[in-house]
Order: sequence, then C-alpha cells, then structure tokens
Amino acid sequence: MTPKKLKNYSYYPGCSLHASGREYDISTRALFKALNIGLKEVPDWFCCGATPAHNVDELLSLSLCAKNLVLAEEVEGDLAVACAACFSRLKTTQHHLKVDDEKRAQVEKAIAGPATIAKPVKHILEILVRDLGLAKLEESVKKPLFGLKVACYYGCLLTRPPEVPELDDCEDPSIMEDLLRALGAEPVSWSHRMECCGANFTLSRPDVVLHLSDAILRSAQAAGADCVMVACPLCHGNLDIRQEAIENRSQEKYDLPIFYITQLAALAMGVDDDKLGFDSVIVDPRPMLMDKELI
Repeated sequence: MTPKKLKNYSYYPGCSLHASGREYDISTRALFKALNIGLKEVPDWFCCGATPAHNVDELLSLSLCAKNLVLAEEVEGDLAVACAACFSRLKTTQHHLKVDDEKRAQVEKAIAGPATIAKPVKHILEILVRDLGLAKLEESVKKPLFGLKVACYYGCLLTRPPEVPELDDCEDPSIMEDLLRALGAEPVSWSHRMECCGANFTLSRPDVVLHLSDAILRSAQAAGADCVMVACPLCHGNLDIRQEAIENRSQEKYDLPIFYITQLAALAMGVDDDKLGFDSVIVDPRPMLMDKELI
C-alpha cells in the first residue's frame, strides 16, 4: 500500500530548472519523494520574467507572474518554488497587486481575467524548515552530513526587500543554517553570504561578475568552507561555471563545489548521489564528498 503523502504542493520550476539548472529540479523532486511530500508541476506554466522583465516593462512582468499564479490554482497545495529569482518575482507580484488597485486592474486587463493571488507562494527552504519542521527533517536523515563545512549563500533576492519575500530576517537570516544543522552539516560564519554575485551581468559585464564572485569564493575559502550552498541557478552558474575563469583572473585556487540546497538535503535523506546531478556541474563535488565519506 502506497503511504499517504504528508502534504501536497503545486510546483513552479521556472525556466532555469528545465535548462541550465536542471540538477536543481532533479534534486528537488528526489528530495520531496524521499520525504514523502507530494509535488505536482503547474500545467502550462511559462517564464515569470525573472530578473530582466521588470526593468523593461513592469506591467509585462506583473502580468507574466499573475497568469502563472492563476494557472497554479489548478493544482492542489501551496505553490513551491526553488529558484530565488522566480520566488522573488512571484512574491513581488502578489505584494503589488494586493496593495495597488490600479496595478491590479491593469494586470487583470492584460491577462483578460481576474488575478487570483491568494495561493501561498513558498520557497523550498520555508517548506522544509517550517512546514515540515526541523525536528521531522532531522528524524528523516539517513546519512548525516557530519564533517561537512558549508558556506550558506543567500544572495540578493531570497530575503529582500523584507516586506516581499517574508522568508527570514532580511539582513541576518538563519534559515539556511538551521536547515544544514538538521542535516548534520556545519555552517561556517563568513562575510559574503548576502553579497551580490553579479547576477545577469554574467552576459553583459562578465568582468563585474568575475570580480564580485571572486570575493564570494575568497570569503568562503577563508572561512574554512568545503563548499558553498545556493538557492539560485544564476548564482550557481556564476560561482560554478565561471570558477575557472575567476581562478585564472585572481591567480587563486578555490576548487569549491557549489551545491543547491536540495542536493545536500537529498543526499542526507539517503538519495543516491548519481541521482542528484553531480555529473552536470563544472566543479565536481564527488572527490570532496568521497574524502568526507559522504558518498
């Protein structure tokens, strides 16, 4: 007999998780399955506009997210989101349309229907730490991440501005660190967990990205971290894909694996490492995980 799901969630993966951040999607699904939490993808979802759209056309950006929120109403459960950028844009849309009747009227005209924005939008962190709870999460751990020192990288969007994501303290969050401790890992104290990596300047101003991301990696290494944990595919790309270019520029050797939250959590739940997308990243984490006897 199939055990009943602890809870069911609708799921908005977003564009990156079906492309450059595919390992984030794979590990999210694997983690939820291991925890017996239901996860059903929103039908016919499309791009939320991510970071560029609201700088070009605010109405377009709000309308893209509003329509996706309407589509999410077709699926049971609060809306689970893994990508920090998607989470930010969906929450921003809910906030604006709740407080600004004029914007809401414009959006409803653009999408040719009512903007249903009541469904709670929750980041994966919130679901794991608060909905499931740290005690239950810790009970579910099959392979504790003992000996693993992790730099938790929040970046720009997860907690800012404070009135929009409402995820944690906007300047001194602890939700990532709380999660890691429940998994048996050790979060390190470091200076750059809230600093920008350069985001989508990766295409237009790679020099800026190399400079900012170098400072992040340098800080994590100085703090004694074995790896960095992120919640954003763009941050992951800047710190992982561009790490060799950063090392060549700075003449420093980092060799720091960059993990998604769900990769480390799923590993701790006993999911096989060959099912977590470790083979699709640039800085291969497997040698370090073998040294730590975690795989």
